[in-house]
This record gives sequence, C-alpha cells and structure tokens, in this order.
Amino acid sequence: MAVDRLILLFFSTMLLYLLQTLIKFLHKVWWGPVQLQAKMSSQGIRGPPYRFPHGNTKEISYMRTQSMEKPMAISHDIFPRIQPHVYAWTKAYGKNFLNWHGSECQLFVTEPELIKEILMNRDGAFPKMDMDGYAKKLLGEALITNEGEKWAKIRKLANHTFHAESLKRMVPKMSSSIEEMLGRWKNYEGKEIDVFKEFGLLTTEVISRTAFGNRYVDGKHTFEMVAKLTALTVRNIYKVRFPGISMVLKSDDEVEAKKLQQRIKSSILEIVKKREINVKDGEFQSFGSDYLGQLVEMTHESDVKKRITTDQMIDEIKAMYGAGHLTTTNLLGWCVLLLATNTEWQDRAREEVNRTFGRKSPDSDGIARLKIINMVINECLRLYPPVLTVTRKVAKEAKIGELRIPPKINIYISILALHHNPEIWGKDVHLFRPERFAEGVAKATNNNTAAFLPFGLGPRTCVGLNFTTNEAKVALSMILQKYKFVLSPNYAHHPADVFILTPKHGVQVILETI
Repeated sequence: MAVDRLILLFFSTMLLYLLQTLIKFLHKVWWGPVQLQAKMSSQGIRGPPYRFPHGNTKEISYMRTQSMEKPMAISHDIFPRIQPHVYAWTKAYGKNFLNWHGSECQLFVTEPELIKEILMNRDGAFPKMDMDGYAKKLLGEALITNEGEKWAKIRKLANHTFHAESLKRMVPKMSSSIEEMLGRWKNYEGKEIDVFKEFGLLTTEVISRTAFGNRYVDGKHTFEMVAKLTALTVRNIYKVRFPGISMVLKSDDEVEAKKLQQRIKSSILEIVKKREINVKDGEFQSFGSDYLGQLVEMTHESDVKKRITTDQMIDEIKAMYGAGHLTTTNLLGWCVLLLATNTEWQDRAREEVNRTFGRKSPDSDGIARLKIINMVINECLRLYPPVLTVTRKVAKEAKIGELRIPPKINIYISILALHHNPEIWGKDVHLFRPERFAEGVAKATNNNTAAFLPFGLGPRTCVGLNFTTNEAKVALSMILQKYKFVLSPNYAHHPADVFILTPKHGVQVILETI
C-alpha cells in the first residue's frame, strides 16, 4: 500500500507540475498577448494580429525579402523598401503600433514628442533593451547595451577618449590614413573605383590607429570575424527560437556564432596580452593612452568601484571593432553617392574646402568652420541614417503622452520613419537638399529635437558622434581637394538593411583629377 501511495504521489506531483507548466506556457503564448493587445487597443494602439508561435516575424521577413531583393531606380525614397512593415503598418494602424516577435510585444513609436520622452528617460522607466541570442554574442555587455554602474564607468572613459581635445590630436592620424588611401586612388584616375570598399579599408585603419594604437593589418583577423558574426546576427534577426528547444538543438548558425565569439575573444586577449607584457617587462610604464590602453588599465584598477571585468573589456573592444568603423564607412559611401549625383553641391563643397585649407591637409580648426560640408553630411544622415532603429524596454509601468505602457514591452523607434516624414520635412522630403540645415538642425526641424536622430538623443547619445563626423569631414575635404567624381554607369542602387543601412553593391564612381 505504501508503494502504491508513493506511486500515486509521484504521478500526482508530475501531473501538477505539467499542469503548472502548461498554464505558464499558455499565459506566455496566448493569454498574456491577448490581454496586452486588449489593453493597448483600448488606448488606440493597434497592430497586426498576434499569431502563435512566430508572432509577425514571418510576415516581416517576407516583406523585407520582397522589398530589398533587387536594386531600385536611383531615388532616396527608401523607407518603404528598408522597413516595409513599419511603412505599411503606420499607414494601416497609425503612427504608433504593436507587433509581435514570437510572444514578445514590440511597440513601434514614430511620434517625435513621444520619442523625446522615451529617449530622455528622466524617471528611468526606459532603459536599454536586453540582448540575447546572436545580438548578445555580437554586442555583449558594451557601452551601447549596458545600464547603470557598468555603463557609467565606460561612458566616462569614452567621453575622455573622444573629447574635443583628444579628437584634435586624432586629425593627423586620420589625414595620414586618408593620404594612403588617395595614394592607391592614383591607379584609378579616369577609371571606375568602388569608393565604398575603399572607405571600409580606410575606417578600419583609422580606428586601428586612433583607438588601438596599431595598424589595420594587426587586427585584420578580428575585424573579419566580427564582420562574420554581424552577418549571422542580421540573417537570424527575425527568426524565433524557443529557449527549451534552442538549448538542445543548435542550428548551424548558432554553432558558428558560438565559435566566432570564442575566437574573437581569444584574438582580443592576444592583443591585450602584448600590452600587459610590455608593462610587466618594463618596456612601457603604462598600457597606453589610447582607448585600448585605458580599457586594459581599468581591468587592473585597484579600486573595485572603478574596475571592469575582462569580459567587459573584451565586449567594449569587440564593439569598437564592429560598430566603431561601420557608421563612418556607410556615411562616407552615401555622401559620395549624393555628391556624385548632385555635382553643383560637390562644386560648392570643393570651393569651401579650397577656401578653408587651400592645398594643405585639413586641421581641426578649419574642420569646425566647414559649413557646407556639415550641411551635406547632415542631409546625408537624414536620408541615409546608418542606424535605422533605436530600442528600449519598459522596465516599469510608464506614461508617455496620454499612453500608459505596461512593463515587459520592448519599444522600437524607427529613425528612418522620422527622417522621411513629410509632415516634419515637407513635400520634398525625399530630395537631397542640404540647404535645409543652413541655419542648423534646430531650424531645420522647427526646434523639434526628436525629429533628427542619426546618433540618438539624451544621455545615451552615441559617444562617437564627433569622431565619425570629424573623420567624414577630413576624408571628404581631402578627396575634394584632389578629385571630381561622377557616378559610374555600372552603379546599382541597392540600399539594404545589413545591421546598418548599406549600399549592398558598393558605390562606383569615375575619378577625374583636378
């Protein structure tokens, strides 16, 4: 009898456990989403219906594949192409809408007033979104993902590294790298050259020299591995994996991503070890004054409150290898496309450069006076913002405008939707008109600070803003001093969302010496 009772107790316990598990599962994948949809719908926030198990991800993937499959005619009306789901669903459901990544609720916000409240984050309700899966492997616990004390430590270091005085000292290194690039361009005079490919080499060289104190060739393998991990992340961004299944059954991409993550870590530790050995052997007194050296220094900090872990250091270096140069690469590529197709602005920019520098290399004081170049860069960032979406999570119930948002919702802010909104920029929103910015960003946006967000807004504004724009100004100035350029007949206009907004087939121009 005792054995029978034990068996009965065992099966009763198992049945209760399975029942509880089933209830939790049903709440997560059915009742929770239904309740959330109803709560937001009562406030006028609607969206495509939730579908188990994928949410709306299959629909989004199909729309993106169809819209970005082929090149397009040369036009800057790229919002429906790059974010077709955001374009279609703002038309169907309003400026703010819900959609679903599996059972995860995503609130898309395109109203500048609400976006400003979210990004300023005055009461701490909208921290950075949690990273998992491929994104976690790629970004880790870096400045762009961290919160709280971890973020504050690195932000202070980054602010120092990219401070105005530090940037002034970087200009000669930038100029030297650009001069090397232009030396290669002599072989293409009167011929076609893919400047986008050239800018990829340039920006990796600049970030290597300024942040890591070495040459691109020293970190080439790491750059390549980070690029592969980025490609895997982009390829899987709309795939839903269930935690229980993904722990047991790994896809080929998941296995490859894990290997890349480990190899990147080993590669970075090798670079760090060289700095540590140099100090240990007395060859150098410090780990270096560049970004890498200061990060290594922080792992050896005696004050625990100031110290960072080795994993944090690795994630920061990995993020710099990845995002640190991609933004500038794409900004320069799109700028050259716009100047090649708007030669009157190319001529005006060249006149300004010659007036400011003559035939000399650009200096930091002159860069600050480049008004036309600055207008061109801003208009390029408006039409082709490198980062397409900013994300936040709702940490606690919060109110923005008249909306009450429950916790556990992730917020998505489409920068492309803002930058291509005719209500903000006018009927000529899709035309290249740098004169919009003749009197600054505030005037161009009618003092709407959340209408132009190429580098974010508020306390989490991208720390590399001035580094990127300075490098772009130096590069464009030096190119314009030596060359005129027109678009090659072989150029195929193929804007694509590849982690950031990228000309998929490059930017081919014909160089003409001046």
